[in-house]
Amino acid sequence: MLLAATLMAQAQSDKELVSVSPSAVTTVAKTDHNPTKALLLSLVPGAGQVYNGQAWKIPIFYAALGTVGYFTYNYYTEMKMFKKEYLRVGANGTSELSGYEGISGYYLYNYYQSSNKNFQRFALITVAVYGLNLLDAYVFGHLYDFNVSDDLTMHIVPSVAPDYSSRIGFAPSVNLSLTF
Repeated sequence: MLLAATLMAQAQSDKELVSVSPSAVTTVAKTDHNPTKALLLSLVPGAGQVYNGQAWKIPIFYAALGTVGYFTYNYYTEMKMFKKEYLRVGANGTSELSGYEGISGYYLYNYYQSSNKNFQRFALITVAVYGLNLLDAYVFGHLYDFNVSDDLTMHIVPSVAPDYSSRIGFAPSVNLSLTF
């Protein structure tokens, strides 16, 4: 213990850290980290993660948003195309859409409905991924100063627990104790 160069201890106030070294005791101001600021910054996807010091998450969010955004746009354009062709078939009686010549309006309407459902589904998924981006920034903004001790231990101890359903009155059990 005499060889330890620096020890960190938490002071009475959450706003400062006390550094204890063999030669002197110094007080270092703790940075204020605001989870609401992380949330507001994350309106631009990834900015809240940078503020929280988790820039490695940015490619994940942009890949997820890009993927669901692509499918949302794809189904939207497909839906518009089938709707336009369905209305044309209703007016002219024939389909002029490449690959769909001779298809009746009934099938075109079913294609339109299918594309519309897929568009709505992926629009909701896009909103959900964007919401996860906001939620992640806010939650990890709260956990920014959370410190996990190096002493992560688990103790398994046999014990005896009361058992009111048997004549004996007790039952062997195991206690699990986690220290963190």
